[in-house]
Amino acid sequence: MSESDRERWNARWREREGEGASSEPLTWIASLDSMLPRSGRALDVAGGAGRHAVWLARRGLAVTLADVSEEGLRLAAAAATAAGVAIDLARVDLEREPLPDGPWDVVVCVHYLQRSLFPAIASALAPGGLLVFCHQTRANLERHPRPGPEYLLDQGEAPRLVGGLDVVSSSEGWHEEGRHEARLIARRPPA
Repeated sequence: MSESDRERWNARWREREGEGASSEPLTWIASLDSMLPRSGRALDVAGGAGRHAVWLARRGLAVTLADVSEEGLRLAAAAATAAGVAIDLARVDLEREPLPDGPWDVVVCVHYLQRSLFPAIASALAPGGLLVFCHQTRANLERHPRPGPEYLLDQGEAPRLVGGLDVVSSSEGWHEEGRHEARLIARRPPA
């Protein structure tokens, strides 16, 4: 990611802070409560201000949030403090640097698409570990101009990205937040 992209994300997080960005997880993520573990290690990929990382930490997981934006990480640290939980923060440019070291019992990746990252995520999951992935598809352009086409999934693409993992569930459609998304849960086979 270029320095200008990182600065753009910093500016977006500063702007969202003033707008009172949501600290609650996506409704879909919260609906997975009974499926996700309550102990172990979790990685929030490109987790920004930490809404999913904090939720996972409240559930008892040791959470690392990886993001390129210092502003996002600052907001995540503040959210964790306010919630009375600890999360590890990793400022990392995932286009140039590796994922934080696993193994991970859960990897959450919401609204971040880097196709080249999926093999590393699969390798970083612990045996039996879960990937929870959610991202907009091209159909989202019917109602929203952003993100642009280069940042969107093709129809049916999400399950093809997770080679080596068993797809537990996969769906696409318009969802409660008003976006057309692919939602996928995949599990690394047990050892």
